[in-house]
Amino acid sequence: MPDKSDKHSPRVDDEIGAETQGMVSGGHPTRAEEFKETEPFSDEDPTDPVVASGFAAEGTPPGMSARDVESRSALARLLTGVRYPARPNELVRHAADGGAPDETVEALRALPKREYENVADIAEELGYGREERRY
Repeated sequence: MPDKSDKHSPRVDDEIGAETQGMVSGGHPTRAEEFKETEPFSDEDPTDPVVASGFAAEGTPPGMSARDVESRSALARLLTGVRYPARPNELVRHAADGGAPDETVEALRALPKREYENVADIAEELGYGREERRY
């Protein structure tokens, strides 16, 4: 009995064997309801149909590239805690106090002198893509 589990008694092992006999000998799931079956998977590296069709990568909203998303996320992390609406001098001060890279501080310094409502407004002014509505 080397193939039997030592976590169960021999009687329970026999019951488990009888329950799975249909799957083992039939070569297919024995459930009548298809929605209860597990979905098949493949170890192959499939081509992503979204990328192959020319659209943006998964997780990237329409109207933005993956680089735009990363840049906007980094900008949002730097500007965490800013009270909006905010003017460029407030943004520069907050970013500089937070240890932002010099190039980011200079980009914020070059923003037009107006009030910005949120990070997306700032990111659009800096030239990142603008997320389009999906619906």
